[in-house]
Amino acid sequence: MLAAEISKPQVRAQEDFSARIDSAVAVAAKFAEAVDETARFPKEAFDELKAQRLLGILLPEGCGGEDRNVADAAQLCYALGRVCSSTAMIYAMHAANVACVMNHAGRSERFQSYLRRIGEEQMLLASSTTEGTNGANVRSSASAIVALDGGISLDRDASVVSYGAAADAIVTTARRSPESLPSDQVLALFFKEDYTLERTSKWDVMGMRGTCSEGFHLIAKGEAEQVLAEPYDKIHRRSMVPVTHLLWASCWAGVAAGAVERAQNFTRKISRAQKGALPPGAPFATQASLSLMQLVNLVDSATADYLGRVGNPESLDEMSFQTSLNLLKVSASEMAITTVMHAFNACGIAGYRNDSEFSVSRPLRDILSSSVMINNNRILSNVATSCLIGGVPESIVKPR
Repeated sequence: MLAAEISKPQVRAQEDFSARIDSAVAVAAKFAEAVDETARFPKEAFDELKAQRLLGILLPEGCGGEDRNVADAAQLCYALGRVCSSTAMIYAMHAANVACVMNHAGRSERFQSYLRRIGEEQMLLASSTTEGTNGANVRSSASAIVALDGGISLDRDASVVSYGAAADAIVTTARRSPESLPSDQVLALFFKEDYTLERTSKWDVMGMRGTCSEGFHLIAKGEAEQVLAEPYDKIHRRSMVPVTHLLWASCWAGVAAGAVERAQNFTRKISRAQKGALPPGAPFATQASLSLMQLVNLVDSATADYLGRVGNPESLDEMSFQTSLNLLKVSASEMAITTVMHAFNACGIAGYRNDSEFSVSRPLRDILSSSVMINNNRILSNVATSCLIGGVPESIVKPR
């Protein structure tokens, strides 16, 4: 009885969280088509996310957040992905940036004040990790942090800054100093008043059009404390890769779920019209549902593994864990594409049409981005050595 009474506030908090998510999802769904058609930032959805105070859920309560974990952020990414892929992906990237800054801010009171500002103002954080012509190699930086009298500056050819023009702050990698090697990187936080952006490339693509992943010339000035004390190498392993890959995978699972829902609705409608006879694409609807279940289970398992390790940061550095995260990105993207293709085939010409209630055009175009944003072939090449070193288990049953 006492346990039930203790759990009531938690139940109410979860119900409130779900209701806030539903409110944001409803707005995202209403404007999803317009966002895709005009390749514009989903402003209405993010206005609602801010109004529901969902942008700072990972932050501590003392910083205007809710002390929630990555599983909660994944729930939100999945829900948004079902209706608007761009909104979901932007939220995922934002949440990963928040996690990096929060997890590696250290004990600096100045940086704690930055976190409080992010939470209280419900700031949207963008990131700049791709630079010039480095081929999306986020572990190498050309531009360096330059020390000024009482501050720092950065001049960067930021070839991709998703939703950069709409962000309230930018988290960027850079060389530690002009004398540092390209791999000796730091992560810096600049607020909107600290930088200027000059657009250098546009974003006219098949899908994920609302992410507005344009290129910019980034010029920033700030305080020395705006550079995180921990090296980016550690931030990359312990926060950037785990959170990014988990939340990306949650987005893709949400996109796939939206497509599967259309396939199921189409199958039901045709079956009713034909007095119980199933349409030719019904087997594809079954395959889509099965593939989605496998994808969701994969993401849930990986999320549980990460959450079980966060209390022991050293375990996040293990090669096997880092390899599993990289392979999660590959597997989740491939499974999501397969799932949406099954849903597309289940709907047939109704899924092919843009003017159909069962159209799978937008989910299909959006999900195809999953294998090329950090190309799967690049990831597989990078983890090949670690897989060879790690070997394979001799047995799936451990001897007693």
